[in-house]
Amino acid sequence: MLLIQTLHPMPEAAVRVVDVYPYRYVDGALLFLLLRRAPHVPYAGAWRMVGGKIEPGETAWQTALRELHEETGQAPTRLWALPSVNTFYEWQHDRINLIPAFAAELAADPVLDDEHDAFAWLPAEEAVLRLRWPEQQRLLRLTARLLEEGIAPELDVAF
Repeated sequence: MLLIQTLHPMPEAAVRVVDVYPYRYVDGALLFLLLRRAPHVPYAGAWRMVGGKIEPGETAWQTALRELHEETGQAPTRLWALPSVNTFYEWQHDRINLIPAFAAELAADPVLDDEHDAFAWLPAEEAVLRLRWPEQQRLLRLTARLLEEGIAPELDVAF
């Protein structure tokens, strides 16, 4: 029997936030919504998809709906869970973050909240170039691929 002894405690794994990749079709073209962070908030000037913290008693998919409404003023016509999560290690807290990811079809332009100062609807690869983090880039590409392959309906969230 093999025993592995660790000298230090294992990093904590945490599910604290969600990512949401809003999209729509315009004249048959798939476009993704990115929001630019306002100057007075963390990640100022960065282009990001929708995301936010899970509140006590809230499921991840409920958080996705709430954050969509807060950040875009919209309710999705469709919400589905990606079959993957955003993951990253946060060394300051010795924590591995596991972030449930969703895609949401929107019917209209967003009404921006005070955390954002601009928005853009972009084809997948243009949107990827604006995102800073590799996991977000990967998940946006995955969303586009699943939509193109017609797999997304199998992943719908009933809300």
